[in-house]
Amino acid sequence: MIRIALAGNPNCGKTMLFNALTGSNQYVGNWAGVTVEAKEGKLRGEDDVVIADLPGIYSLSPYTPEEVVARNYLVNEEPDVILNIIDGTNLERNLYLTTQLCEIGIPVVMAINMIDIVKKNGDVINPEEISEHFGCVCFEISALKGTGVKRCAKKAVELARTNRGIPPIHHSFDDRVESVIHFISSMLPSGTDMLHKRYYATKIFERDSLVCADFPECVRLSEDLIKDAEKYYDDDSESIIADQRYRYITNCIDECRVRSGKTPLSERIDSVVTDKYLSLPIFAAIMFGVYYISVTVVGGALSDFINDGIFGENGITRIVRYLLVSSGCAEWLIGLITDGIIAGVGSVLSFVPQIFVLFVFLSFLEDCGYMSRIAFIMDRLFRKFGLSGKSFIPILVGTGCGVPGIMCSRTIENESERRMTIITTTFIPCGAKLPVIALISSALFGGAWWVAPGAYFMGIAAIISSGIILKKTKPFLSKPSPFVMELPPYHMPSFKSVARATTDRTYSYIKKAGTIILLASCAVWFLSCFGFYGGKFGMVQNMDNSVLAHFGNGIDAVFRPLGFGTWQASVATLLGLAAKEEIVGVFGVLYNDIGEAFSPLSGFSFLAFNLLCAPCIAAMSAIRREMNSAKWTLFAIGYQCLFAYCVSLCIYQTGLAIQTGSVSVGLMIAVCIFVLFVFMLFKKPANRKSVLLQK
Repeated sequence: MIRIALAGNPNCGKTMLFNALTGSNQYVGNWAGVTVEAKEGKLRGEDDVVIADLPGIYSLSPYTPEEVVARNYLVNEEPDVILNIIDGTNLERNLYLTTQLCEIGIPVVMAINMIDIVKKNGDVINPEEISEHFGCVCFEISALKGTGVKRCAKKAVELARTNRGIPPIHHSFDDRVESVIHFISSMLPSGTDMLHKRYYATKIFERDSLVCADFPECVRLSEDLIKDAEKYYDDDSESIIADQRYRYITNCIDECRVRSGKTPLSERIDSVVTDKYLSLPIFAAIMFGVYYISVTVVGGALSDFINDGIFGENGITRIVRYLLVSSGCAEWLIGLITDGIIAGVGSVLSFVPQIFVLFVFLSFLEDCGYMSRIAFIMDRLFRKFGLSGKSFIPILVGTGCGVPGIMCSRTIENESERRMTIITTTFIPCGAKLPVIALISSALFGGAWWVAPGAYFMGIAAIISSGIILKKTKPFLSKPSPFVMELPPYHMPSFKSVARATTDRTYSYIKKAGTIILLASCAVWFLSCFGFYGGKFGMVQNMDNSVLAHFGNGIDAVFRPLGFGTWQASVATLLGLAAKEEIVGVFGVLYNDIGEAFSPLSGFSFLAFNLLCAPCIAAMSAIRREMNSAKWTLFAIGYQCLFAYCVSLCIYQTGLAIQTGSVSVGLMIAVCIFVLFVFMLFKKPANRKSVLLQK
């Protein structure tokens, strides 16, 4: 079995190339940190060739968990060939990793990606010259358009079959550095793999902690020589190596590339969209438009047609009921199919158009390169509240689904910041919450323009305020992680890429409706139609006598101060922990008219609570995996529920006081919560020195 490893900087196009070579549908986002673990797939037409898509790394000296995953795979798993993907628009930064890959002792094929953008900018790259400098075969490709993809894959397979174990040529450092590296190499244990000796020696010179831990005796013997080199160059050893690598790369690029001299289009656009004063208003306007069009304009009209025309009483429900009655089916079976399955699943499926339109917009923004600018923009804002742009990347991913958003937190090396990001990521409305937003918006607010965008910015506000509050407590006290991110060049997204991302996300939503929502709707119908009445168990005429009603009545008091203390709303909220879409499914089964059960105020309070409380079971499981601690998982879920409860309580009790003009106990509690909230926002943080001393 031949194994080819795709290695390169974050956001250089590895996953897109992986999809093109394997036919896979891995998630592609035009910003760093999308791939957080190695993924494997077979090369099309070659059953004996496995391709591994590794997380993006800038160097073989890792600082984050996903960088460790990539390096361990390259060094320990020893793939047959490394296919090094290089962003052609940023050769200097990308070739730094290439100089290290060439030292591992594994054949390397270089693929200069985004060559279409390079040519569009008027630049010229000579791949033959690059091949001579690095001793590797070099190709120009465009993973987006498929240009040159098959040629570089074919060459990688050919190298694996004919040149297994033959290392590429490596560049040389200054004589003094080379002499030290040669000495270190000679001091390595006799059993060390010959192919890796150059790599290990260089890393020991750099004082790479992971490598040094494996060769303590060699480190001890070479320490004096390394110190002498540092004294000679008046710099630390890692900087010495980095400086000499970049000097070599600069000389290489001067001979291999011709620049056009004109300012690229991306830089001209960025001068506006990343402007200090214009960036946030532009971002707010874009996201407002995305949610308004998705939920209210396009999606809303289509959803009303599907809900009323297809799944309504004059659509499929009427036809199916007629057929079942004509066939002499039992009354309970007719109710299960029409009032349970069709009403429950149909109410969820009716929001597919809104989900689809939202995902089209998000996929377009991701693929064109704007999403990475949002992370850059939000870094300025988040840094003031103790977070960084790295924390906003999981939030961006979480707009589609909270599970991959939580997983993206692996890119944050600061443990307290990573935990805080995991806790707050699911505050952002994901695709599963969109039907709830759309339902409340259309049923109680007549599709008002502000409800859907307001829900999105409510999530942003919850993240920011939680960041401020948590960062002032001792468990989360730390400096924000440094955030360095290369902004990819803008490009027109390909129809295939946007279509794939949109259909995959929409299919996942529909699949859930056909599995989890279907089973849950059947269970809700059964429990709402059967119960003990008159000393017997059977179908009840009134849902208030059902098993579900008795269960809901046992917990509705908890939600009464929030304005939706009915057993139906309580059951919907609890089942929303299985899947947020199920809230809509429960409403479809239990309510004929939501407007009769909710006022606009209580409906908005219900919406706020379900947007901010604990996410679905799948997301909670992801929190447990990433936290790797039952205690921290319980804290995360508890904080989310408590925060949601407090926000919902303040909304309802304040609104009720404004409507009625009366003062209640609930209002006094809400005022106390608000005062405490303001106090936590503006209080001084815990003493950082005392925390460090405790540690």
